Amino acid sequence: MSHPPQPDPADGLMDDPYATYARLRDTAPVHRVAGPDGNPAWLVTRFDDVRAALADPRLSLDKSHALPGSYRGFALPPALDANLLNMDPPDHTRIRRLVAKAFTSRRVESLRAPIRRVADELLDAVESMGRADLVAAYAAPLPITVVCDLLGVPAGDRPDFRSWTDALVAPDPARPQAAKEAVVAMLGFFTQLLAQKRKAPADDLLSDLIAVRDESGTGQGEQDRLSEDELMSLAFLILFTGYENTVQLIGNAVLALLRHPDQLAALRADPSHIPAAVEEFFRYDGPALLAIRRFPLEDVTIGGVAIQAGETVLLSPSAANRDPRRYPDADRLDITRDATGHLALGHGIHHCVAAPLARLETATALAALLERFPRLALGVPPEELRWRPSVRARGLLALPVTF
Repeated sequence: MSHPPQPDPADGLMDDPYATYARLRDTAPVHRVAGPDGNPAWLVTRFDDVRAALADPRLSLDKSHALPGSYRGFALPPALDANLLNMDPPDHTRIRRLVAKAFTSRRVESLRAPIRRVADELLDAVESMGRADLVAAYAAPLPITVVCDLLGVPAGDRPDFRSWTDALVAPDPARPQAAKEAVVAMLGFFTQLLAQKRKAPADDLLSDLIAVRDESGTGQGEQDRLSEDELMSLAFLILFTGYENTVQLIGNAVLALLRHPDQLAALRADPSHIPAAVEEFFRYDGPALLAIRRFPLEDVTIGGVAIQAGETVLLSPSAANRDPRRYPDADRLDITRDATGHLALGHGIHHCVAAPLARLETATALAALLERFPRLALGVPPEELRWRPSVRARGLLALPVTF
């Protein structure tokens, strides 16, 4: 199916995503746009349509279902590409069942005290300075420390994950080779890490996953099998998403509070609202502007628009979460709002498996920060803040604050 050239209706997403999404939602439920790879795609923005599409089994995550030449996503090597973000059932079901064991309520709750300890240590390091970049000093190191502890990555072997994720999620046009360099570095890191864990297994998630892989030929059922590529891809995905989403959410949440003093005062007055406030931060300014692209297995209709099998479909949780059809006065931050049901963490079988950990980390980070610094304030005018140059993920490059 061919479509005549036209001005891209999504122009402006980089500079002002929420105003652009509001215009798109009001104009039509689905738009033909240029995707992040430059190829045509369908963008879905309204809450009901996005929610239904996220759980629609006819929309595949498997890139092999894309129309030839219609999708040019970044090519990861097979050892990193065989992950849940590129899979449909039954492989997705099998691997998700394994990784879900790491994020049970009991296991996540056991991390509450260690997360608070890390948060306090990071704040100890900057307290005497009176000012800090809260992304570099707090929002970034907290989740990477937690997820590395969970997987069992030794403290001395933790590389600069922020530079790797930035290269993949928000590539620098001036350094087109940076993304490939990041992939090479990550592949080398995970290859070495798995080798170390095989030699000296410990009480951590990665050692457990290696045991599943290495024992898969000794009578275990098919549901407990992992290929070597799946094992490495799973380790990559846990580290990548466990860091990427939480660092952005913490930064976005703190900025939202600093720009809404009434909400900040209300949260300080009653910290018991923090868990509910975290859901509102996910809804109001979550890290995922776009969900992972989908490819229809058959011709489908979304929002009254006919979409051909194999075309690229982009679902926007951020646009959906600001849809006034679902959330009245949706552009207003309200920490007492019932924001449950937001789509920032996905929906259906692809709902984020690490969601409980992300919620706990963010709630703990905010509680520690607000307790420690009663006079927390922005260190620069809001218009001087810079966002990552990405239409995929919403996050600050830096968050200068004073306290």
